[in-house]
Amino acid sequence: MELTNRVVHLTTVHHPYDPRIYHKECKSLHQAGYDVTLIAQEDPTESRKNGSIKHIKLKSYSNRLKRMIFGTYDLYKKAKRLNADVYHFHDPELLPVGWLLKKKNNIVIYDIHEDYVTSIMQKEYMKETIKKIVASAYKFMENIFAKKLELCLAEKYYKDIYPRGKCILNYPTINKNVINHQRKNSSVEDSLLYTGNVTHVRGALIHAKIPLIHPSVSVHFVGKCNKSIADEIYTIANDRQHQIEIVGIDRFVEKEDIEAKYVSRNWLAGIALFPPTEHYMKKELTKFFEYMSAGLPIICSDFPVWKKFVETYECGIAVDPYNEHEINEAIEFLRNNPQEVIRMGENGKEAVVEKLNWNVEEGKLVNWYKELLDKN
Repeated sequence: MELTNRVVHLTTVHHPYDPRIYHKECKSLHQAGYDVTLIAQEDPTESRKNGSIKHIKLKSYSNRLKRMIFGTYDLYKKAKRLNADVYHFHDPELLPVGWLLKKKNNIVIYDIHEDYVTSIMQKEYMKETIKKIVASAYKFMENIFAKKLELCLAEKYYKDIYPRGKCILNYPTINKNVINHQRKNSSVEDSLLYTGNVTHVRGALIHAKIPLIHPSVSVHFVGKCNKSIADEIYTIANDRQHQIEIVGIDRFVEKEDIEAKYVSRNWLAGIALFPPTEHYMKKELTKFFEYMSAGLPIICSDFPVWKKFVETYECGIAVDPYNEHEINEAIEFLRNNPQEVIRMGENGKEAVVEKLNWNVEEGKLVNWYKELLDKN
């Protein structure tokens, strides 16, 4: 394919090298022959000055309101100048921008990363009445601005909310170094790994208790973690805080750094002991697939969807996140059964290699773009 169709991905919220936006969608479309531009905040580390995807930089704002007003306006001006065939945006605050960019001769896609109404209702920094107002305002805005837009869904269950949406699931890219990493050649260590953003709703304070629940194991967090939450984690771990490692305090951790961590040692398991929230109880976590890619068993909360997932693929153990005895038993079982650690890890890896990977979704994305452009 010649570089005839110009595609622009838009975000004011996400890091410019967000795994879904940059590493999956933008790279896949570029490899398929599209002329791809990303409009996003500046990379604070300037780690990819010569990347294959053109990056138009936005000013970063520490203040959320300023970002939503000035950042959004700046993005709209830059996007409109490009006169793209496809605009693909990733933040709910950009719904008015998507509506303004939509013309008869182009396509505008709203990529829905989250169940935003449920997500808003679990924001820790908002009062309950404010949450309800914001959630209602979002639904009202979505009903107005998304009518003529295409919808791209990152999760299976979003189809229940958006029946006309196209599922392009957030499965992992296959990293050969991770997939080919052999765990059978060394002893399994008493170390648990958590990857991704570290927040209260993602179980940060439950994970912090693990060295107290089972004093033999250490817990390693790799992902962006606000300093205030890091302090809470260390406080909870108390005299076991030397068994806690946090990589990513007040900074974004790039995909390559997370993948390097997966193969840095022979982990006992990957963990996801989240407290029950309506949002996460329905999701298949991206980190599940990443743990599986690395051959790690999963220890996760026993939400019905998660329990069914790990039992279907025989790749982990689901426990009550508030039951310290169950958590301790799961850890002890894996410690005492290293062959079971390997078996669960290999089961997960096989499932990812065969079907739960981005290669499958990449084909769906590229074919969908072609269908939309052919119809337009």
